[in-house]
Amino acid sequence: MDIFNDAYSLVVGTIVPFIFVLTIVVFFHELGHFAVARWCNIKVEAFSVGLGRELFGRTDKQGTRWKVCLVPLGGYVKFAGDSNAASMPNHERIAQMSDEERKTAFIAKPVWQRAAVVAAGPIANFILAIVIFASMFVFLGKQGLMPVVEEVLPGRAAERGGIQAGDVVLEIDGHRIQTFGELRQIVLMNPNTPLVFEVDRDGKPVSLTVTPDAREKEVFLGERQIAGDIGLRGSNDPKNLVNIKFGPGEAVAEGVRETYRIIDGTVSYLWGIITQRQSADQLGGPIRVAQISGQVADHGLLPLISLAAILSVSIGLINLAPIPILDGGHLVFFALEALRGKPLSDRIQDVGFRIGLGLILMLMVFVTWQDIMRLVTTAS
Repeated sequence: MDIFNDAYSLVVGTIVPFIFVLTIVVFFHELGHFAVARWCNIKVEAFSVGLGRELFGRTDKQGTRWKVCLVPLGGYVKFAGDSNAASMPNHERIAQMSDEERKTAFIAKPVWQRAAVVAAGPIANFILAIVIFASMFVFLGKQGLMPVVEEVLPGRAAERGGIQAGDVVLEIDGHRIQTFGELRQIVLMNPNTPLVFEVDRDGKPVSLTVTPDAREKEVFLGERQIAGDIGLRGSNDPKNLVNIKFGPGEAVAEGVRETYRIIDGTVSYLWGIITQRQSADQLGGPIRVAQISGQVADHGLLPLISLAAILSVSIGLINLAPIPILDGGHLVFFALEALRGKPLSDRIQDVGFRIGLGLILMLMVFVTWQDIMRLVTTAS
């Protein structure tokens, strides 16, 4: 009986929330490609959510096959003239097209239109995040404690940087801080990185530079990992509790800021890995995303939708990486084509795509191994 209960808990508590979140993000990513392709009069042959064998689908009046596939770990839009989901051209097929058909092929379009179609996927991910955050700010506002410093722990980064009890944090590295949670989020993402704090001290502005220490901390749903820490505590006084209301325009602006904060934090973290200031232990793959989805789903639908916004930003950023086979790699090829006045040879593109595929597979193996080791460590 326990086996059935465990299986039910795994499916309903983890797999279903994971598929729900990932499907939303992937659908809007591919919808960005699709919408701009239609605007550029490019024939879309297939719109797939998921990879592998088709589970179900339908073909619309324009001849596009809309389908859901077996493996819920991605998706693609396939254009006329493409040989595969990575939009590599099928020259043999293109040669067999009529002049009218060739006009709607992806490869026949000007380089700026092809670049616009490719860039539209990540941009759609960022727009989705902004819309989700803005909607939450309009209907729910933003709740939290004011960033008032209650206590500065002796010998820690905050004290070394000059922060004092009673200070109110206004900005960190130019980012406006409205709640203590925002302060904590920025600090966690920036161990060993100097941060410029703008604080209000007795009504006077003071600028301070604080470098968070790298410490093992609880950062998300009970999980502990190396993150930034400056050694201060905020005030829990109920009078410091704020519920910030937003009009539609303000909510959109705040949604943009929230999305930018995630982008900035993610890029800073990845750069920290490259420069060896950060550990790669925070990287996670599908197993980790599924685990987090299940944990967040326990807190309700709104936190799960908020997770979808965060994941949407992450997927948008990943796809902009200049790696062949990803959207960013295509954009690099298009930029080189625009500079040269002609596309790169098929051989160079083919080699590039093979290298890109190898890099992606290596990354997937690495993050999956990280996920498995994290599960083993937690279980022990």
